[in-house]
Amino acid sequence: MRVVLPKRGALLKTSRSYWGALALGVVSALGSNAIMAHPHGWIDLSVRVITDDEGVATGLHQTWQMDPFYSLVVFEELQHVSGASLEEGLDQLGSDIRDNLSQQHYFTEIRIDGRPQALGDVTEYTALERNSRLTFMFVLPLASPQPLTGRTLEYQVFDPTYYIEVVHEEEGGSPSEQALIHNGEPDCSLSIIPANPDPELVMQAALLDVDEQGEPGLGRHFAETGRVKCL
Repeated sequence: MRVVLPKRGALLKTSRSYWGALALGVVSALGSNAIMAHPHGWIDLSVRVITDDEGVATGLHQTWQMDPFYSLVVFEELQHVSGASLEEGLDQLGSDIRDNLSQQHYFTEIRIDGRPQALGDVTEYTALERNSRLTFMFVLPLASPQPLTGRTLEYQVFDPTYYIEVVHEEEGGSPSEQALIHNGEPDCSLSIIPANPDPELVMQAALLDVDEQGEPGLGRHFAETGRVKCL
């Protein structure tokens, strides 16, 4: 569920520099006035917990759907990249997004029984058009596979500066059935815990000007928590 800010906030910031960095070298016009006028940027998230036949978790398969306005601009610009097809442009864009996210721990923190887990390198990823939205899909591996039997895995996906909002895919105002999936052993209960930021932090985010970013770590307070509790 999205956190509604009382005034202009980090979500009302433009995606000029941040998305421009993700698309560096592919979409040269992301700094245009059209992007600067965009009132917010967000990602709709869905996650599948990957386990092997023994119930050992190996990583998270994440699907990010970029907001419709940003998606529209990207697709229009990719169509004007000289000598490249849309598919070729998306391939390059996916590589650029992966490379930039790798410097930000892929916006993801994973804990098992409260203990932070080291992450591996993303090698499986793709960028594509789905329902007129730019969609980035990737497998984020755990550096060390972890058994889930009798344990609880939790994750949060967020932009540390809260420049971009990340929320689980919704349906009817609640997380959709596809927002968090775990198939196989062990038997696990799934839940998505909404963010509950302190009102002072909400106000702090609301007071950020359109050309400012929040302090690193601000986004954590606005992040939903995916929880996989296994028997």
